[in-house]
Amino acid sequence: MAEFNWFTALVGGILIGISATLLLAFNGRIAGISGIINGAITFNKDEIWRWMFILGMLLGGVLYEYELALEPTPKSTFAPVAMIIGGFLVGFGTRMGSGCTSGHGVCGLGRLSLRSLVAVLTFLTTAIITVFIVRHVLW
Repeated sequence: MAEFNWFTALVGGILIGISATLLLAFNGRIAGISGIINGAITFNKDEIWRWMFILGMLLGGVLYEYELALEPTPKSTFAPVAMIIGGFLVGFGTRMGSGCTSGHGVCGLGRLSLRSLVAVLTFLTTAIITVFIVRHVLW
């Protein structure tokens, strides 16, 4: 397991907050990643900003991993099939919950949305239960 680095976590959180604020201030849009990706792949009329946002996220990750990280990110030991199934379940959950953790957690809570608070509490509760089951019941 990689050691926690509070400085990179702080800088990353600040950058996420700034990008969400700038997108809302200059574009009037919420930085919910599932909604941005959905709009990009369904080819909405205003898709250019969506593709630029996605490209910026990908390039930011590549820049960090290959130029700024003090040590490489540990490789996952999960089976690819399990990761694909998990990805589809997350996608289904974001459609069912009308948004993802980035939209509700970063943007919704910042706007004091009660609906987002309920969504985030649901996400966290589900995550805690899932980790408990996987770590203490299944293994």
